[in-house]
Amino acid sequence: MARHPERVGKLLLITPSTMAVGIAATGESRLETARLGKDEPWFDAAFAALEAIVAGNATDESWKAIDPFFYGRWDAAAQAHQAAQDGHRNEEASAAFGAEGAFDPDATRAALAAFNAPVLLLAGEVDLNTIPSVVAEFAELLPNAELVVQPEAGHYPWLDDADRFVATTATFLG
Repeated sequence: MARHPERVGKLLLITPSTMAVGIAATGESRLETARLGKDEPWFDAAFAALEAIVAGNATDESWKAIDPFFYGRWDAAAQAHQAAQDGHRNEEASAAFGAEGAFDPDATRAALAAFNAPVLLLAGEVDLNTIPSVVAEFAELLPNAELVVQPEAGHYPWLDDADRFVATTATFLG
């Protein structure tokens, strides 16, 4: 994109990472987003685990306990999706991706500021990973960006409401 912006007519960023631009969610903003699920039957245990993580007391069990916060619904489809991911994360690659010095936020921000093609940033309303307020900050870095927050969706908006996801992305691309 930065080297050949003329080759990109439109860009979709779906629940994007904001690490490359130096924007990070705070623990409190994650807790605030998590509170949207307060009426769910799994909430109390998951929220207690999230509080432990935010306080710096993360355990393998607490990381697993917060899984429901990444989905709009913690139903059989979401649980199957999560189970299919178990054991498939490349921890070495993940560590390298987020390592100190892996990104140059100033250079990335400059490239984004010069990128004039239309960009759609889509966030899930209840996404604990890429919370909407952080995606909104990201959108402000682009001169021709539109932010859409998909209601009742988590980090996988196509799973939470496929029809709404397809309609939103198809309209943008149309």
